[in-house]
Amino acid sequence: MFSTRLGFSYFLCAETLFPLLGILFITRESVAYFGITSTRPKQVDFDKLLHRHPGDCRSLQLTREQRRMCNSDSGMGRVLTEGLILSVQECKKQFEHERWNCSVNHQAQRLSLIRAGMRESSFMFALSSAALANTIAKGCSSSSLLESCYCDLTSFSDEENAEAWKWGGCGDNYRFSQMFLKGFLKDSQGRGGADFQSILNRHNSDLGIRTVKKHFVKKCKCHGVSGTCEASTCWRQVKPFKVIGDELKLRYERSVRVSVENVANSRGVELVTKSSKRGGARSTTPSKGHMIYRNKSPDFCSRNQYSIGTAGRECNKTSTCESMCCGRGYNIREITVKEKCRCTFQWCCDVHCAECTKNVELALCRE
Repeated sequence: MFSTRLGFSYFLCAETLFPLLGILFITRESVAYFGITSTRPKQVDFDKLLHRHPGDCRSLQLTREQRRMCNSDSGMGRVLTEGLILSVQECKKQFEHERWNCSVNHQAQRLSLIRAGMRESSFMFALSSAALANTIAKGCSSSSLLESCYCDLTSFSDEENAEAWKWGGCGDNYRFSQMFLKGFLKDSQGRGGADFQSILNRHNSDLGIRTVKKHFVKKCKCHGVSGTCEASTCWRQVKPFKVIGDELKLRYERSVRVSVENVANSRGVELVTKSSKRGGARSTTPSKGHMIYRNKSPDFCSRNQYSIGTAGRECNKTSTCESMCCGRGYNIREITVKEKCRCTFQWCCDVHCAECTKNVELALCRE
């Protein structure tokens, strides 16, 4: 028998996050991006980053301007790291049952994928930017960034904001997060970055940030005599990040392939959609709501420069094996697992459980 104390725990998978922490870089297009979309990851010690020096800007590989912005608030390094972790976790959840499962641990394959400008890299740019916007906005309302920002004060009147604060309400500050990221993710050399890939990356990054803004909702708290709702105070709060991840996944599935077109103005190039009809429909400029990419993706069935393939991946016999295993079939392996069982609550406040074993069948894609 063993017991566990009731409460909250926070567990992070080192194997998942180790290659991705503390990686901010300048790409060959001169545009700086964060974390999951970095092409020059810095190998760091997972435990040291999260436990010994949580939120230390020195543990992140930043440009001079980015380091200045990070150091502007003692809590910013932690918030940036939380945004990176959030993006990695959500990416893996969204693709866990697909051939490409956000397998970003292998450095060379991840870099090839990002540089190829495929749908998957577009999703990563949008998702990682959205995660940063989300964590910074929440960092303001949670007092994690007290030296830089506070609750959102733009959605309601001063009187309403003061009343909301009195009753424990504090709006997530999207405006500050948007302003911060505009400088944090911009061209570090101050140029427009008018080449094809940098325009593509900025478009998808901006899409992710705008998606966070779209999912702000009004939250209200009732107060009055005996809990009646004679009056209420309200504030704006971003929805759970899964909602944002779901929308970006939908935009990934409906993404638009684009090509570049030279234009005779200061912008240099312009993105246009690729028509599927020969000599037919006129090409159009993609809207801000489109996720865009430039090259088609491989099938991700076999190991190549972009992916480790699906051999050995676990799948569901009734739903995902046929697609994930790419027609190769799957093998059944039986394993024994241990789990908690016959749990009882002991006042106050412990849960006592027994440890049980059971046999489980796993379906694994063949080589």
